[in-house]
Amino acid sequence: MIRNKSLVSINDYNKEDYLAILDLAEQCEARPVSNIMQGKVVATLFFEPSTRTRLSFESAVNRLGGRIIGFSEAGTSSVTKGESLKDTIKTVSNYCDLIVMRHPIEGSARYASEVSGVPVINAGDGANQHPTQTLLDLYSIRKTQKTLDNLVVIMVGDLKYGRTVHSLLQAMSEFNTTFHFVSPDELKMPGEYKMHLENLGLKYYEHKDFTNILPEADIVYMTRVQKERFSDPMDYEKVKNVYVLRSNMLEQTKPNMKILHPLPRVNEITEDVDDNMKAYYFTQALNGVFTRQAIICSILGLDQK
Repeated sequence: MIRNKSLVSINDYNKEDYLAILDLAEQCEARPVSNIMQGKVVATLFFEPSTRTRLSFESAVNRLGGRIIGFSEAGTSSVTKGESLKDTIKTVSNYCDLIVMRHPIEGSARYASEVSGVPVINAGDGANQHPTQTLLDLYSIRKTQKTLDNLVVIMVGDLKYGRTVHSLLQAMSEFNTTFHFVSPDELKMPGEYKMHLENLGLKYYEHKDFTNILPEADIVYMTRVQKERFSDPMDYEKVKNVYVLRSNMLEQTKPNMKILHPLPRVNEITEDVDDNMKAYYFTQALNGVFTRQAIICSILGLDQK
C-alpha cells in the first residue's frame, strides 16, 4: 500500500507500485486540473537549490487545488539559527499533510521520514536517491517506448554522484533491462549498483566512449557532471566536458530512440539536438508534473477519478 507511506528511496516501492503510479499519472495527464487537494497543505523544504523539481511539485499541487508552504533555500529557514533537522521536521509536520524535502546530506530524507508526523517525499538527498525523478523517467520511457520491458538503456556522464541514474538503475532492473554505462574512470557507476545487477543476472557494459554504441540504444540518459559534488575544482575541470551529444551523432540510431536528461544541462547536449525528434528532455520535465500529482494523490489517498 502506498497510502500514508513516505517515498524516500525508489526501493520503498515495488514493481506493482511503480506501475500503479504510472497508470495514475496517465489519468492526471488526461485531467491535470482539479480541486481534489482542496484543504490539503504541502510543505516544500529545499535545503539545497532547485528550480525544476521544486516548481514541478508546486505546479502539481496548485493544479490539484492544494496549498504550498515552505522555503526554497536553507538560508531563509531557522537552520541559520542553529535549529536541528529533527526540530524543523517535527515542527513543520504540524502545519501540513505532506513534506517534500531536498537536502544535501545522504540519509537525511530517511531520518526526516522517521521523525515526521506526516509522510515525507525525498526530492533528492545528496548523491543518494531521487525517487520522484525516477518515476517520471519511467513514465517517460513507457510513454515513448510503449513498454518498460527488455530495453537497452545507455547512461552517460556522472554515474558516481548522479542520484538520478542510481535510482533509475534500481527501478529499471525490475524490467530485464540491458545497461551500458559511459563515464570516465573518476565517475564510474559505484560497485554496489553493478553488484545489484549481477545478483539479478542482468547484463551491463562499461565504456569510455559512447559514439559506437548509440545505435543499440532505446533510451540515452544524459547527465550533467555536477560541479557541486567535487571537493577539488581541478578534478571537475578534467571531466566536465568529456561527453557531448550532437545532432549529427543521432543519424544511425533507432527510430524509437529517445534522449532523456534530468536537467539542468550545461554543455553535454548541444542545442541543435533540441530540434531533433529524438530529443525528449523538455517533455520529460512536463511529465514530472503529472507523475508527481500521481505520487501525491497516492500517498494522501485521493481518488483522481
